[in-house]
Amino acid sequence: MKSVVKLICSLLVAGSTSIGVASAQDTFEGPIKARKAVMALYAWNLGQLAAMAKGEMNYNPEAAATAAENIRVLASMNNGAAWPQGSDSTALPGATRAKLEAWTTYPESAEINKSLADAAAKMAAVAADGLDGVQANIGAIGGACSACHKKFRESQ
Repeated sequence: MKSVVKLICSLLVAGSTSIGVASAQDTFEGPIKARKAVMALYAWNLGQLAAMAKGEMNYNPEAAATAAENIRVLASMNNGAAWPQGSDSTALPGATRAKLEAWTTYPESAEINKSLADAAAKMAAVAADGLDGVQANIGAIGGACSACHKKFRESQ
């Protein structure tokens, strides 16, 4: 009888633990989806500017201006709701690549985002004026993205 009671208690504890994990993943599903969508939009727009800067795509002032403005808007958005505490890769392995350090060293990630916002604003101001402006400013945007990813994102 004791063995049966122990088994039932063990199953209840195991079941409640897995329910807790599922609930945590469900709780953070929306924010994680939102920040992945923002990252995809960054990649899409930055990809167009980078292709122009490298000569892989013809320079188009309207397309460059649009992509640069999109990056500027994304970098200036308040995305705090997409980054709730506990939505990191340590707490939710496989659900996100965001490292816990994004929260534990928070002012640093905010500073990197500020450098991205500044670089994006500079790019948006010159992207329509010619390829030289795109080429001169693409590195600062890529550098800010890279700095954040190296420090705060798990590798694939």
